[in-house]
Amino acid sequence: MIKVLLVDDQNLIRQGLRALLELETDLDIVGEAENGEVALHLISQLHPDVVLMDIRMPIMDGVAATKAIQQNFSNTKVLVLTTFDDEEYVKAALQNGAMGYLLKDTPSEELAVAIRAVNKGYSQLGPGIVKKLLTQFPSPITAPPQPPILAELTPREKEVLRLIAAGANNREIAQKLYISEGTVKNHVTNILNRLNLRDRTQAAILAHTFLSSLD
Repeated sequence: MIKVLLVDDQNLIRQGLRALLELETDLDIVGEAENGEVALHLISQLHPDVVLMDIRMPIMDGVAATKAIQQNFSNTKVLVLTTFDDEEYVKAALQNGAMGYLLKDTPSEELAVAIRAVNKGYSQLGPGIVKKLLTQFPSPITAPPQPPILAELTPREKEVLRLIAAGANNREIAQKLYISEGTVKNHVTNILNRLNLRDRTQAAILAHTFLSSLD
């Protein structure tokens, strides 16, 4: 079971998340907190695997709480779930240790998948979030030379990598390329292994930098 702590200042949101996530047999909602300060207190008692963290909250916001969790509870991972997709919030959350950043319109089944992925140590970014991160990297005047290893990707893997760079999730990639989600997962794994990358975020940044080389 993956132990999950819900942190949101709106009680109705917490109740809704609990109702949805309790339908997943491998997720155990161990507690709820209305702000970061309460969350830190509960983490010391409940030792959750994943904290589902809102950003804007009174007393202690999600960014400050995420930083404190990173410093004091390194085994607990943070997945941000918020209505705010401002670049500054995204950057601050990720820089302070969040493993993922999703918006509250994320379908419940995708949220459950993201919780499982974050628990395993994988980064999870919602559609559009990758693009916001990429705006922080200025486009070079001339394209840098293509890494030799990039040429070893198959045409299909290059297609998948392009879609990752566009912020598409596995389901969207599968629909776009008319293949199964399982096949997409295999392609993503192969891409990360071949390029020696840690997660999809690094793959997206690499693809954005060398986009013309993927033709």
